[in-house]
Formats: sequence, C-alpha cells, structure tokens
Amino acid sequence: MDSFKGIKRTDYCGEIREEQIGKEVIVCGWCARQRDLGGLIFIDLRDRTGLVQCVFDKTEDEAAFEKAFSVRAEFVLACRGVVRARAGAKNDRLATGALEILVSELRVLSAAQTPPFEIVENSNTSADLRLKYRYLDLRRPDLQRNIMLRAKATKVARDYFYENGFLEIETPMLMKSTPEGARDYLVPSRVHKGSFYALPQSPQIYKQLLMLSGYDRYMQIVRCFRDEDLRADRQPEFTQIDLEMSFVDEEDVMRVNEGFLARVFEECIGVKIETPFLRLTYREAMERFGSDKPDMRFGYELCDLSEAVRESEFKVFREALAAGGSVRAINVKGGASVFTRKEIDKLQDFVKTYRAKGLAFIRMTEEISSSFLKFLSEEEKERIFTLVGAEPGDAIFVVADRDKVVFDALGALRCECAKRMGVLKEGDYKFLWVTEFPLLEYDEEEGRYVAMHHPFTAPMEEDIPKMDTAPGEVRARAYDCVLNGTELGGGSIRIFQQELQQKMFELIGFDEAEAKRRFGHLLEAFKYGAPPHGGLAYGLDRLMMLMAGEESIRDVIAFPKVQNASEPMSACPSEVDAKQLEELGLAIVHADQDGENS
Repeated sequence: MDSFKGIKRTDYCGEIREEQIGKEVIVCGWCARQRDLGGLIFIDLRDRTGLVQCVFDKTEDEAAFEKAFSVRAEFVLACRGVVRARAGAKNDRLATGALEILVSELRVLSAAQTPPFEIVENSNTSADLRLKYRYLDLRRPDLQRNIMLRAKATKVARDYFYENGFLEIETPMLMKSTPEGARDYLVPSRVHKGSFYALPQSPQIYKQLLMLSGYDRYMQIVRCFRDEDLRADRQPEFTQIDLEMSFVDEEDVMRVNEGFLARVFEECIGVKIETPFLRLTYREAMERFGSDKPDMRFGYELCDLSEAVRESEFKVFREALAAGGSVRAINVKGGASVFTRKEIDKLQDFVKTYRAKGLAFIRMTEEISSSFLKFLSEEEKERIFTLVGAEPGDAIFVVADRDKVVFDALGALRCECAKRMGVLKEGDYKFLWVTEFPLLEYDEEEGRYVAMHHPFTAPMEEDIPKMDTAPGEVRARAYDCVLNGTELGGGSIRIFQQELQQKMFELIGFDEAEAKRRFGHLLEAFKYGAPPHGGLAYGLDRLMMLMAGEESIRDVIAFPKVQNASEPMSACPSEVDAKQLEELGLAIVHADQDGENS
C-alpha cells in the first residue's frame, strides 16, 4: 500500500466543476467501479459528495496505468491529475458528468476485500445483511444523502431557535425512574448498590424545571430511550428536537414551530410550506378521519350512517347500535374498478387486524353489488346513498362496531385505499395541528384513568370543574403536529399551579405519598414560583424520514436497531463479565422451561 504522506486532497469528488478544466486537482475516495478498455482504464471515484471519473492513459503515464489495473471495488485511492472535458459520452445524471480527471499519480491507500453486497443506490440486498455490514451500507449514496440531510436539518434547527431567543441547555442522561408510560431503560449504580438510574424517555421534568429557573426559552436536540416494541417509525433510542417556553399560550408555541418547519423544509429540501397550518380538534379529527393523526392529502372522510340505519333489519348494524356503537362509511371515489370482490376480500382481512368483525361494501357498478343492501329498505338505501354522496364507479365501505373499533378500522382503511388508488403524490406535504385532546383515558387493565399525554398537561380552563364530576370529558391544552398521517411531534401547555397538579395526580390514582415519591422534586420546585409555560418535542427521526421520502426511520439513522432491539453489526446487547455484575451487586436469574427461576 502507498503512503498518504506528501499528498493532500484539494477537492471533493462530486464538486469538480467546469471552471477547473486545465487545473491540477487531488481527489480521494473509494473505487465505485473500474473499467479496463485496453489502453485506457476508467475508475469512478466516490466520496460523500458524489462521483468523478478518473482516466488512466497508458500512453500518458504507464506507472499510474499499471497501478490502476490492479484496483478493485472499494479500494481507497488518492488521485492527482488535470481536469478536462469528457472525451466520450456525458453522464447527465452526475454533477461531474461532463468532466473527468486525467490522472498522473495514483496512490492505493488501502485495499479492500470483495464486499458482501454491491454498494449501489436503492440496494435490493436484504436489510439483515446490510445492517450487519452497516459501515458498508452507509457508503451507499442514497443513505449518505439522508445522513447529510439530517446534519443540515439539525443545524437549521439550532440556527432558527437561537435566532428566536432559545438557549440550548443539556439535561441529564442518568435520571430518576418515573415509570408512567413506556418502560424505562434502567442503569444499575455501582456506588449505590440496589439502586438504579433511568435513561430519559424525554427531558420533560428537567425542561419544566428550567422554566422555573427563569431560562424562558429552552431547546435541545436530545437522545431519548423507551423500552417498547419496535415498528417502522420507532426505535429504542431516538432523537427529539425538544423545546419549552415561558409566559406563552398555545398560539405562541404553534407560531414559533410553524416558522421552524417552514424554514427547515425550504432550506433543506427546497419546499415552501404554507402557514398557518390547518387545525382540527381531536373530536373533529376522529369523527371525520378516524384518526388523531389524519393524512390530509386526500378525502375519503368518514360518514356516520347510524341514524340512517337505526331501524334496519340488518343484524350487524342493529347489534352494533344496540351496544352503543356506530355505523360509519367511507366513499372511495372511482374505487369500484380497483376494488374487485377479490380485493375486497383482502380488505376484510385488513380491517380485522384493527378488531373489526368484518367489512360491508357497496360497489356502484352498472349493476350495484353489495354485501348488505338486500337487507335494507329502499328508503334506507336512498338515505345511505345521499349521505355518502354515492355516484357511479364509487366503492363504499362500512364498519359497524364500538366507536374505537370503527375509527381505528376506517381510519386505517382510508389510508390503505389511498395507496391502492394511487392518489398520494410525491412531494405533497400537508401539515395539521390536532388540538383539544382528552386529558385522560381509562385504562381497563389498571382500572383507573391515565394521562393521555403526561400528568403535567394542563386541562382547558373551562373544563376544570369537570375534573371532579366527569373526568373523561375533560379536554387538554395539548396539541400534536401531524404531517401526511404521521405525528411529527406533540406538546402542551403545562400545569403550573400546585393545587391543580395535585388534583391531576389524584385523578390518575396517585395519592400524596406516591406523587411525592415519583415527582417530589418538581412539586417542591412549584412552591417557589412557577411561570405559565408550555412546549413541544419533535421526533427528529420521523421528520427526517418524511423529508427524505423514506418508509422507515432506519434509513435516516446511522446505526439503527432492528425489530428485537438488537444491533446486528456489533451484536449488542451482549453478556457482560461476571466481575462487572459483581461490582454492581447484580446476579442473572434464568427461568427454566417450567418458568421456575434458577
């Protein structure tokens, strides 16, 4: 291998431009491809900025030509040469596609084995193999663009919030465990044996304490940890853009965040975002779209048919309504030709994953076909057609069940139908604020109310009297920012009065002793003067996934975990030495096949 001494990169590969024609440059990178054409060898040299074609001409420099002959994919090279216009066909897909470098000196800085997969954009190689060799996978140009986009977005975030008076303040990674929500990741203490730190699920309490400390506007790009089941947009460790503001209401928080999102989209991907964003209350979002994070890029809104079929002889409708549920429908305009009976059978299975017992349908074909119209009177049929706006060619889908099941099933179905109908346009970004969430939701397993967001969320002032009489009807001063059916972030105006905070703890089943045990330091701080305050936290990974046009947040995270929360590349989590466990005062307890500990 050659030495790197005495040669310094002058330019990145993807940044060579026409004005450099005739000038000597030095570029460094990885061999993406080598082509031997007899008296000429071409090497596509790649770095994070792109590719440049390097030419080795046997008649110009035989030594460099002979060395280039031995180069293979992923060798690390340094090339000195003169920029010239391409002699052959140009490559319009590359920024450097009209140029090449005639190399006079080649240094092979590092050889490479044949990689386990080809390093190309949009690789078809299995995700498991690519994640095992993630350091190779990260060389792919599409992933490199994602990681660089993320870096740019975090810089824009810091710049924007600093310009708007926010201070970036770090909060602890080792904190007190306050289990309420997802499971904590616990860290045993060597000094205090038998005691544990928790990794933060969010900096919630600390950022509220910073408001009590008078810092007024806080932000942080912070790592958070939750021990929960994974999915496409969830990881055990993730990153938030976290912020908190004092002496504000909902309007102030929304306004500053709309400004941030408009800025980050324009500066990072060149998309202009319209502000202010559309707003829906939680109740309206559920009634119209069956979801508290509705995708607003298309219609297919839910239509309540309950009153129209209340006297129906159709058993499925009658039983659902008698049990206090509802009958609702969506009309997929023009969907009759797409949703054949075979496709509808697939949709039956789809809605069953949301606990719906089945899916009733009407296909507005030349001869109307339906799974249930024969059980209805002519008057009932006409009422349904009028309510859903039925026209020839439409496909109408109906679910009858408890409201939660109906909303979940139809909310998901409208999105699935939109995908199959091809109505979703690339580059279409529809932002939405969802407001006035329920403050509490009833947990059947625990037999108590739990906070829908967290126990520091303030109730709507006009609903405070209901905390004693009808806690399930109390609305929260909470708001979620939604983009194309994905929750980007959520926040709320916080409780800042001691008495109201104590009332909230009582509603979720915490007596004074339990509240003090979990949150005593925050309650103590409230005694010394707390300002009105509120904030919001974005999931940076989700935001980048949408901006990059990816399906999974794994494609915008350098070293992600997989479905079972492991990392294939480093094989973590892993066992540790017995000595380490001894120092921590820990022992591993294994369960045998009968569930007995050993």
